Amino acid sequence: MSGIKGPAIFLAQFVSDKPPYNNLESISSWAQSLGYKGIQIPAWEKRLIDIDQAASSKSYCDEIRNMCGDLVITELASHLFGQLVAVHPAYDEVFDAFTEAALRNNPKERQKWAVDKMKAVIRASANLGLKVVPTFSGALLWHLMYPWPPRPEGIVEEGFRALASFWEPILNMASDYGVELAYEIHPGEDLHDGETFERFLEATHNHKSVKILYDPSHFILQYLDYVEFIHIYGEFIKAFHVKDAELRLSGKSGVYGGYQNWKERSGRFRSLGDGDIDFKKVFSSLTEVGFSSWAVLEWECFLKNSDQGAREGAQFIASHLIETLEGSFDDFAAMPTDKKRNKRILGLE
Repeated sequence: MSGIKGPAIFLAQFVSDKPPYNNLESISSWAQSLGYKGIQIPAWEKRLIDIDQAASSKSYCDEIRNMCGDLVITELASHLFGQLVAVHPAYDEVFDAFTEAALRNNPKERQKWAVDKMKAVIRASANLGLKVVPTFSGALLWHLMYPWPPRPEGIVEEGFRALASFWEPILNMASDYGVELAYEIHPGEDLHDGETFERFLEATHNHKSVKILYDPSHFILQYLDYVEFIHIYGEFIKAFHVKDAELRLSGKSGVYGGYQNWKERSGRFRSLGDGDIDFKKVFSSLTEVGFSSWAVLEWECFLKNSDQGAREGAQFIASHLIETLEGSFDDFAAMPTDKKRNKRILGLE
């Protein structure tokens, strides 16, 4: 078994116009001062990276690496681009905020732009020597998540065929570049649990670039076994967001949340260690199935501020990393192979 690397931090929730969070060099220095060894860069964040330039210029990618100092770039995250690869019309206006102003109110052009951006992230990742791109799947079916009114026969299968058709050109390009797409299993996306991941995998004809970003916070809010998931889908897990959450079921609100804001919801994201997730089991299970990439903090909390969450997160992740065992703990008592002795012990002589 290989050990998980870390701690690393996803920068999306920390970037702002205020120093030291306003450019890659200064935010990297800040992250390193807290004890982080890696950073996951949001590919849509122009204050940190010009993704089109990174896609076309290896020398620019060298500059990006130099700006990070001693930190490793773990991945280029592409969630906001992936979200726009597949958008149901009901969500057009709210997701228009993720694209450029000139493309708003033009879903077809926005979708083409999103595909082009995903391809740029793949090329940029290859230029940086990265093998995995975390992303969202987008959604055509989320409004049909609850089976009332009854769904028309065959509509789910048709939805996943359409979703696969949007993604296959991107997946094929990723394969050509030796890159895998790690879809975050996330409510609001058509890939939001194991069943939907399997549907997508089947619709893409088991495409070799279809992988998983594992984030247990989204499982606990669905009342889904986040540890068993690791053992079922471990071979597909290629990226890991370390994020905590809690679920406080009540007589007034359950997993659907009653349209409440985060503070009032039964399911709420928390800073690491403040929620319900058993991260000892998570890190142990991921190590057991052979996950050896980065443990990346994704800070989201309704209560604690981001600076405290980041400070505590580095220590929390570091304390959960496992230095894997070489051999077995009882090797001292091992007996060499002896066929005759084995037969005697079994009573066969």
